[in-house]
Amino acid sequence: MDHIAVTYIGGPTVRLDVDGVRLLTDPTFDAGNTVYESATSTLTKLRGPALDAASIGPIDAVLLSHDHHFDNLDRAGRTFLGSRTVFTTPLGAGRLGGAAVGLEPWQTRELASPEGGVLRVTGTPARHGPRGGDRGPVTGFVLSADESDPAVYVSGDTVWYEGVAEVVRRFNVRIAVLFMGAARVAASGAAAITMTAADGVEFARACPQATIIPVHFEDWAHFTENRETIHHTFDSSGLAQRLRWPVRGSAITVAMHDQTAEPR
Repeated sequence: MDHIAVTYIGGPTVRLDVDGVRLLTDPTFDAGNTVYESATSTLTKLRGPALDAASIGPIDAVLLSHDHHFDNLDRAGRTFLGSRTVFTTPLGAGRLGGAAVGLEPWQTRELASPEGGVLRVTGTPARHGPRGGDRGPVTGFVLSADESDPAVYVSGDTVWYEGVAEVVRRFNVRIAVLFMGAARVAASGAAAITMTAADGVEFARACPQATIIPVHFEDWAHFTENRETIHHTFDSSGLAQRLRWPVRGSAITVAMHDQTAEPR
């Protein structure tokens, strides 16, 4: 694995082409200006996807950080799952049924690659908010050919904490797709429930060889940090060169060794 292709669809939804295997993260295909109400919070989607579900093409598996929040799996996204293989939390897999597979932290499943060999999908720890105030079970993922090989990390909805630091210690992460935006909802008070820009900097410092691809920082009203904030925080820390911004509706190629990519 020497590079991957990243197609940014919007919010947390990204198509990843890795060693001939095509994956989709957290499907969200509803139109913009949609409001979702629950017993604990109201979420507002401001903008629809850059590509609709019909334009995605064949998908080998879905990487779903969790199934219980609309900004990670909206109504059209849930329809998209259909009979596809879905890797998610054990609780989420139980709710979804069908071909959903629940991964505990550090549990691995393999996908056959048409290019030969396998792609390993490993569940990773994630905490959707502050200690004692998280928003329910979530998971991240590591994609690799082998445990010691260069790896791609998809954070899912998590903050920076010891569980994420353990991912960095266990794997040779060279590309990190970080769900950022410092999401905040009334039920969690002032605490961010996804990575802040400062969290992203902590990750980058702990994982000095990784190219950082921020996603899930726009398109929803509950994000409190945008692209400018993220770039400024990385720049102030001398790490702006580590960012690689995805291009909405288009694919970018990211090399596994490309930790000096210029921000776009």
